[in-house]
Amino acid sequence: MAGFLTDQWFDELDTAARGKHVADDLRLVIQQVVPDGPDGVPIAYSVSVADGSITVRRGWADAPDVTFTQDRATAEAIHRGELSAQTAFIEGRLRLGGDLRAVIERAGSIADIDDVFEAVRA
Repeated sequence: MAGFLTDQWFDELDTAARGKHVADDLRLVIQQVVPDGPDGVPIAYSVSVADGSITVRRGWADAPDVTFTQDRATAEAIHRGELSAQTAFIEGRLRLGGDLRAVIERAGSIADIDDVFEAVRA
């Protein structure tokens, strides 16, 4: 299993995503930001959903619909399944930016996308 936030981890996420099909009409770009990544360098990656497929890319998305920002400890706890994103948000440990309506309207689809990455978390 690849270490969290490593290049290999991003490759594993993308491989897991490419094997799954989602609704053809769903279009969404979710940017994830961890300001205190390894060696103190910010880490950003995006999950893009379009035309029935999901891709994961390391780096900054051109036009994300929504951006989730959390410190590394929070990101790791969410990754390990010890903390839900909802709880992190309520506790102020996860910040949302962008079109929050996009998140609310697509909450079920976003949960389905998260399930795609279950194998990478295992």
